[in-house]
Amino acid sequence: MKRASISTLIPLVLIAACSGDNGFTDPGPDNNPAPTGFSITPANGMQVAQVAYESVLTSGDMAGLTGSTGLTAGTAGGMSKPTMNTQFGGILGHLIQNVPLPPVEQICGLGPGTVTVTFDVVDPLVFATGVLSAGDTILVEYVDCDEGFGEVLDGTIDFTVDAFTGDLLITGLFDMTMTMNLIDFQVTFGADVLTSNGDATARLNNLAAPFVSASVSGSSMTTDTNSSSEVLTNYASSQTIDAALAYTMDASGTLNSSQLTGAIAYSMPVMFEGVDVNYPNVGELLVTAETGSARLIAQENGVDVHIEIYSSTDGTGEPEQTIMTTWAELAGT
Repeated sequence: MKRASISTLIPLVLIAACSGDNGFTDPGPDNNPAPTGFSITPANGMQVAQVAYESVLTSGDMAGLTGSTGLTAGTAGGMSKPTMNTQFGGILGHLIQNVPLPPVEQICGLGPGTVTVTFDVVDPLVFATGVLSAGDTILVEYVDCDEGFGEVLDGTIDFTVDAFTGDLLITGLFDMTMTMNLIDFQVTFGADVLTSNGDATARLNNLAAPFVSASVSGSSMTTDTNSSSEVLTNYASSQTIDAALAYTMDASGTLNSSQLTGAIAYSMPVMFEGVDVNYPNVGELLVTAETGSARLIAQENGVDVHIEIYSSTDGTGEPEQTIMTTWAELAGT
């Protein structure tokens, strides 16, 4: 079953960083030591890999929330790979010139669902020119919001602008950092329901368009689905995309999942790279526990992935087992 996306984004995929500053923000060193009380073994290796990969996708989605769900993006859609929107405008582009700024309710798609946006801005005149200020807050509330992409949104995202350069109206080019709080933010895809609560700080940068970058970090995010509950802590993710749709993704975090009997930590010794809407063809995801580890190694064809299971906690030495599978199978699509 396709898992509902936390951020309703069009399929993203990002670039191997080009020369110069394109706004890419590295997650930084892995500050998530191997958790205690859990062992990764050949018996549970495939399940551990699936749960860890889902977590990477979820953390990547967080960065895109500032540029999807209609806030600064003009389009949306489903997710089965690392994703980030490259189009901007959305709710702010339509409403930013409405000064004064009362709460604004819009019909989603063909209705009857709605999205309500409430502004509290530092300088309404500056805001009217398409420039945000540090301290601006934007509360976005969804009620049965269906834009026609197969996903229905409910719940609340509370955005606070931390930093902003550029403008949303004239050029549509900006470098923006926002703190987000997700409050019962729910995405329904068919019978699949995903609900998230927690915090994130995201940076979205398209000043060097057609290069776009997004990064996110947070202390805690809880995600509940029909069949499981995941708590992601000390997480970080960085992504970039270029006009040719080549991409990279880097991520780290600690995950406690009801699908496993203990916590795991993950990082990327080699960041993911890929082309267009394909899965990664370069990169490694390392998953560690108190005992044992798993290393997911992307293959050149962008289809297959090899999962190596180790008795060591750092993914070194001779693997106990190598599982040959595909990204699609790993993602459950």
